[in-house]
Amino acid sequence: MIILGLDPSLSCTGWGVIRAEGSRITHIANGQVPTDAKSPMARRLSHLQTALEAVIAEHKPDRAAAEEVFVNKNPQSTLKLAQARGAVLAACGAAGLEVSEHAARLVKKAVVGTGGADKAQVQAMLKVLLPSAEITGADAADALAVAIASAHLSYTPQGR
Repeated sequence: MIILGLDPSLSCTGWGVIRAEGSRITHIANGQVPTDAKSPMARRLSHLQTALEAVIAEHKPDRAAAEEVFVNKNPQSTLKLAQARGAVLAACGAAGLEVSEHAARLVKKAVVGTGGADKAQVQAMLKVLLPSAEITGADAADALAVAIASAHLSYTPQGR
């Protein structure tokens, strides 16, 4: 099973692709899609959708996973995040991908073992789980963590 993990953001959306075979996880690819803050909103959202459609076309995932939306103290930031998520989910929907959504605490718990892990702990664990992966940045690392969590959360050993 090939899983596309997504960390949606208007400024820079991270993506990561893994292969999950039972409990075995291997890295396929990862990257980030930055947008130009000076561009109009519609152009930024279109860029996100188009870039992720290209990632999906190249890697042909079986399904996708995204981090659940969280509410910021700033309503404007929450709205921008929601719009970016819309573009990301639209790219997945256009490709017919099922998208599971996972809370950030659940992702951290699945990858590190504790829901209170910080970014450094998540990135350190990714080096253990995906030792050959060259991770392109923090947003890509978060996306890989989402993909790994999704694989762990959906994996059930034979006989259970």
